[in-house]
Amino acid sequence: MRQHQHGGGSADGNLPEELDAFVGRSAELAGLARALDAARLVTVTGAGGVGKSRLAARAAARYAARDGVRRVELAPVRDPEFVDHSVAEALGLTDHTARPPREALLAHLAERQLLLVLDGFEHLVDACAELVGELLRTVPRLRVLAAGRRALGVAGERVFPLAPLDEDEAVELFTERAALHAVPVTDDRDVRALCRRLDGIPLAIELAAGRLRALSTGQLLERLEDRFRLLTGGGRDGLPRHRTLRLAIGWSHELCTPRERLLWARLSVFAGRFDLEAVEYVCGGHGLDADDVLDVLTELLAQSVIAREETPAGLRYRMLDTVREYGADWLAATGDAARLRRRHRDWYLGLATWCELDWFSPRQAEVAARVEAELPNLRCALEHCLTEPEEAHLGQYLAGSLWFCWVGCGRLAEGRHWLEQVVDLDSGHDRSRLKALWVLGYVAILQGDSVAALAALRECREEAERCGDPTAVAYAEHRTGCLALVTDDMPRAERLLRSALERYEEIGELNSNVLMGRVELAMTRAFQGDLPGAVRMCEDVRRICEDHGERWARGYALYVLAYAAWADGDPARARALLGDCLTGAHAFRDLLGSVLAVELLALVTVVEGDAAEAAVLQGAAARMWPSVGLPLFGSAHFDAPHRLCEATARQRLGDERYEECVREGARLVREAAVSRALARPLGAMPSPREPARYATASAQTHEPAASRTRKGGETAG
Repeated sequence: MRQHQHGGGSADGNLPEELDAFVGRSAELAGLARALDAARLVTVTGAGGVGKSRLAARAAARYAARDGVRRVELAPVRDPEFVDHSVAEALGLTDHTARPPREALLAHLAERQLLLVLDGFEHLVDACAELVGELLRTVPRLRVLAAGRRALGVAGERVFPLAPLDEDEAVELFTERAALHAVPVTDDRDVRALCRRLDGIPLAIELAAGRLRALSTGQLLERLEDRFRLLTGGGRDGLPRHRTLRLAIGWSHELCTPRERLLWARLSVFAGRFDLEAVEYVCGGHGLDADDVLDVLTELLAQSVIAREETPAGLRYRMLDTVREYGADWLAATGDAARLRRRHRDWYLGLATWCELDWFSPRQAEVAARVEAELPNLRCALEHCLTEPEEAHLGQYLAGSLWFCWVGCGRLAEGRHWLEQVVDLDSGHDRSRLKALWVLGYVAILQGDSVAALAALRECREEAERCGDPTAVAYAEHRTGCLALVTDDMPRAERLLRSALERYEEIGELNSNVLMGRVELAMTRAFQGDLPGAVRMCEDVRRICEDHGERWARGYALYVLAYAAWADGDPARARALLGDCLTGAHAFRDLLGSVLAVELLALVTVVEGDAAEAAVLQGAAARMWPSVGLPLFGSAHFDAPHRLCEATARQRLGDERYEECVREGARLVREAAVSRALARPLGAMPSPREPARYATASAQTHEPAASRTRKGGETAG
């Protein structure tokens, strides 16, 4: 079988790539491979820094599973409720429905043969054990490899204790790490004594090697001997390995300069990865000048206290988990923890504000990557707001400002989790709560929960009118019109959307949400028979989007234009428009935009004469819909092109062959489905134009399969 390796970051989630050489452990690696063959749940246990994550990563890289390996990094997750979300995220599962993430996980994994790696779960052991137990009971071909300081305690678990390195392996690791610091080290008595004193714990050895630029091996050993004598009474016998590691970290901490110790402690407020700008803002000042932060950070990097990682969002740093714990204790002892957490919250509030404003710009892809990289810290900021009553309004503002992440980047379930919590808070700040309310209504619409959506939007409208907030009134009215659109009430949808667009114009609002309001209005016109009018609106939206570099709302305008091109008898133009639409939606993890484009590509394909491929695409779309909601929203308007495609394909293929092709498509995972849909040549992207004519047809067959919107506005005041 083919081997697979998936997952981001370094191999063990702690060490930087340049420190990730695998020293020794050949016997342990073979033993772990045998354990994985024999048991469906294997947990690698051991002290912090002993190499559990690295060994698990190496074993996973060698493991052959039909559907690959997925790694879930749980160290940055603080809320047990986010364990399911984290697993879904690692699996690349995008689910827009209101169902719990556990239900979506079980459905996604049901027929898959997969190795799931859970790393750093010890602070979430109960939640992880409950999830793993259910997964193993209901997903027969799933195997789980866990790495943590304790066992999960799940029935059938095989525990694989990992001992420290033996002396020869420890010496080899120390020598290799020294070479990375351009310090030649030979295998001598001092080196071996040092490795013995560090009990062969890889993290402790790497921290010691990081000191070789300033100290000789003999000096390292002398200082370490003094510290152990001081803290253990001079005796080494029976010294617990976890104490050895903590002593080694504390010894390394004592060797730092005062500024290095200060930055070490302050860095512990970050969750997951962080960048230099965040460090300078959050950690600078009060004894550490912001201009000096880079130099101090560089020293901590050289000493292996932090790691350097390249990510899609650019260069990031990461503190080793065990080292972060030590820094957090020291920060608490200084009495400065509350101030640092506020600074952290303020930075990520500012980041969310910047990302929200920059979403309506050529930097949309950059914003999406940035938010993806910063999610652990954004969650940390949200949690802080929820635990501080006087900061409830900031939590409402932050959850609302991240609307583009919740609805545009495939995180509806997480967004609803935060939004429902913040709107229940009495913040005393109407504008922040109103923003959270209309975003909650928007998310509920996209999840198909019309009752919750209507309740949130009605409350938002009433409160906005009471306190005189015209911006929130416009957003509430807009989203209520969107709800009418997807429930086939076209006259009401048109009335509300026109009114909302007029309100936007009065207050000077122009962003992705306003443009999507125009696309939605175009849909209401198309559904009522005015296809030329719908095209004019969408061409106008397209031009504005291209002027501003906006690609997300543009994709939905292209979708409507593609339908018009099909109705005009120009399938080549329709295919080119849909190819652009699908490529963009897939890049943003916009599952709704993706499945609608695939549905319409099926109709174009059958018109082009390939009924079998059209049926395959319909099958692929059918597999995607359960993660979106009710197929085609249960709407007669949205369903008309699907029914036309199916009727034509069945007539040409016969029922048996049609169903066979649909089943073939239903076996395609999302990535494969998108690739299949884009496989045909798309031709040159057509320029904006006004169509000269449209094919006449009944409302039953030629109503556009235009999307309900998934886009939203950037501000609510």
